[in-house]
Amino acid sequence: MIKVNIPKDFMIGAAVSAWQTEGWSGKKDFQDSYLDLWYKNNKNVWHNGYGPAVATDFYNRYKEDISYMKEIGLTHFRSSINWSRFLVDYENAVVDEEYAAYVDNVIDELIANGVEPMFCLEHYEVPAELFEKYGGWESKHVIELFIKYAEKVFDRYGDRVKHWFSFNEPVVVQTRVYLDAIRWPFEQNTKKWMQWNYNKALATARLVALFKEKELKEKYGAKVGVILNPEVTYARSTAEHDQEAARMYDMFFNRTFLDPAIKGEFPEELFILMEKHDITPAHSQKELQIIKENTVDYVGLNLYFPHRVKARTSAWNDSIPFHPEYYYEKFELPGKKMNPYRGWEIYPKIMFDMAMRMKDEYGNIEWFIAENGMGVENEHRFKNEEGIIQDDYRIEFISEHLKWLLKAVEQGANCTGYMLWAFSDNVSPMNAFKNRYGLVSIDLENDRNRSLKKSAHWYKDIIKARQFEALDDRVNK
Repeated sequence: MIKVNIPKDFMIGAAVSAWQTEGWSGKKDFQDSYLDLWYKNNKNVWHNGYGPAVATDFYNRYKEDISYMKEIGLTHFRSSINWSRFLVDYENAVVDEEYAAYVDNVIDELIANGVEPMFCLEHYEVPAELFEKYGGWESKHVIELFIKYAEKVFDRYGDRVKHWFSFNEPVVVQTRVYLDAIRWPFEQNTKKWMQWNYNKALATARLVALFKEKELKEKYGAKVGVILNPEVTYARSTAEHDQEAARMYDMFFNRTFLDPAIKGEFPEELFILMEKHDITPAHSQKELQIIKENTVDYVGLNLYFPHRVKARTSAWNDSIPFHPEYYYEKFELPGKKMNPYRGWEIYPKIMFDMAMRMKDEYGNIEWFIAENGMGVENEHRFKNEEGIIQDDYRIEFISEHLKWLLKAVEQGANCTGYMLWAFSDNVSPMNAFKNRYGLVSIDLENDRNRSLKKSAHWYKDIIKARQFEALDDRVNK
C-alpha cells in the first residue's frame, strides 16, 4: 500500500440530483419533468416500480441529510434545481414561490453546515409540458425559455451559490431516446438527436452570456460551466482502422460537447460528417458566434468506466437510419475487471488519461470530477452486527480512482476536486434503487431511514486527514 496526499484546497464532496431525491411532495400536477412523464407512461420498466414519486424524500428530509453531509465533512454538495418545479408558468418564467423557498432553505442549510452548494439548472428535468409541446431541446424556443428560467434562478440565489452549471450529462436523454430508442417514447431519429446536442451546446453558451451580463463572477466570485460525461475511449489495437474507430466515437459523443464548451467551436470534420449523413442541425452563423464568444469557466466531468471500440467487422445496413456505429463496433476486452451489478468495466486509469487530455488538448482549463462511483445490488448482504454496510468494494473503487486522479494533479493537470456519486442511495433511470451508490444508505423497508455505510466513515477520515492509502501499482506486476 502507498500513502496518497490530497491537496489542501482540493474539493472532496458528493452529488445527487433533484429528480432522483426530492420526491413529489408539494409538486403541482402540471409540474412534471421529462423523467416524471416517462415514469408515468412506462412505469413497468422501473425496477420494482420505484421512481421519482417518492425517491429519497429529500424535499422533506433535507435537514437530516445535510446533517449527515456535515458529519461526513463534505466540502461541497452538487445537485440540481428542478426546472419543471421552479416555475408555474414556463413561457413567462413565473416562479413557484413554494418550491423556490424550499431551494432557499436548502442553500441556507448547506452554508450553515459548512457545505458549499453547487447547482445544475437541468439534470434531465426539462419540463414535460415543453417536451410534449415543443419536442424539448429540439426547439430553439425552449432555449429562450431556459434562459428566462436561469435569469430568475440567478437573481434569487446568485448571491449565495458560487458554482453554476447548465446541464448534467447533456448527451444522455436524447441518446437513449432518439439514437438508441431504448427509453420512452422510443423514437429513433438521429437528426433529432443531433439537434438536441447542438441546442444544448448553444444553451450552455447562452447561459454563460447571461452569467456575464449578471456579473456574478465580479460580484460574488462565482463560476459557470457544464457537467459532461465523456467516455474515455480506447481502440482495440494500434492498427490504423481501430484507431480511426475510436477517433470517430470520440468525435460524435465526446468532442460534440467538449469542444464548443471549452474551445468555442465544434470540430470542423463533424459538420462534414453531419452533412454526409443528413443529420445537420438547424443552426446559424450568429449562433456559432455566440458559442465562440461564451466558453465556460470550468467543466465537471462524470467518469465511471472506459469505452472500448474496434473497426467494424461487418458492413453497415443502409436500410436503417444512420447511427455513429456506422464507424465502429464495441470491443469487449478479455479479462477486464468488472462491476457485475452495473455491467461496467472498472479501469481507474481513465482518471489519469482524461486528466492528461484536458491538460494537453483543452488548454488545461479548470475542471473537476463531478461524478464517479460504484453501484452494487443487494448491499444489505454486507451489514455487520451493528447494521453498518461494509462496502469495502466502494472504498477500494474510490481510492483507486482518486489515486490516479491525484497522480495527474501532481503532473500538472488542473483538476480541483472529486465529487462522489452519490451522497445517498437514490433513484436511477429504470434501475431505480436496484444498484446502490451512496455513502448514506436508504432503507426502503423502514420509512426510508438513513444510516452511514463504512465508506462514509472512511470518506470522513480522508477528508479530515487529507490522506488515504491505495494499492501500489508497482506491486505484482
